Amino acid sequence: MTVLTEARWRRLAALLAPFHEQAVATARRLCRSSAEGDDLYQEAVLRAFDKLDTLRDESKFRSWFFVTLLSRHRSRSRRSFWKRMLPWEAAFLDGAEPAKADGSRWGEQALETRRMITALATLPPEQREAIVLFELDGFSIEEIATMQQVSLSAIKSRLVRGRERLRRHYERLGLAPSARREAMPSPTSMPRLIPTPVVGKERSHE
Repeated sequence: MTVLTEARWRRLAALLAPFHEQAVATARRLCRSSAEGDDLYQEAVLRAFDKLDTLRDESKFRSWFFVTLLSRHRSRSRRSFWKRMLPWEAAFLDGAEPAKADGSRWGEQALETRRMITALATLPPEQREAIVLFELDGFSIEEIATMQQVSLSAIKSRLVRGRERLRRHYERLGLAPSARREAMPSPTSMPRLIPTPVVGKERSHE
């Protein structure tokens, strides 16, 4: 490894350190298992390493990295599990069900988690990202607009359409809002895939 390469890795590690755990958790929430999420995160890190010389303002690294993470997610989505809706049993063999950010199993929350993972899989990548980042990770609408590189109105539209699609999905399962209100997206919240404290800035309630 050359001196320049070592210096670039040190720079990248230092920039990632403040939000490394959050980025890993986000990657896992976007994927069908913690292992796939870790693969997604590693792809994003390698891509960030390759592009690091293009970063001019280190104060913007966090959003810059998440742009890279979302880009890799969409590339994987076009060729992977999300492209073809598999039954849960076929998709998660040999105990490969989603795990918490710390790698532990879901226990009694497994069924609810499976339902939400399956529901999120019905969304287009852009809507899934918006829902995960806003509802589960606690990012503001402004932050997500920066990450997805679109307008605020586009993010709000993706959230509305994503919630509506999730609502219809739950209705088809017979989980009407009156019977299963906690499983339905509301104007301000929806169930968490990973029940850990929200990391990130306080989100906007525009």
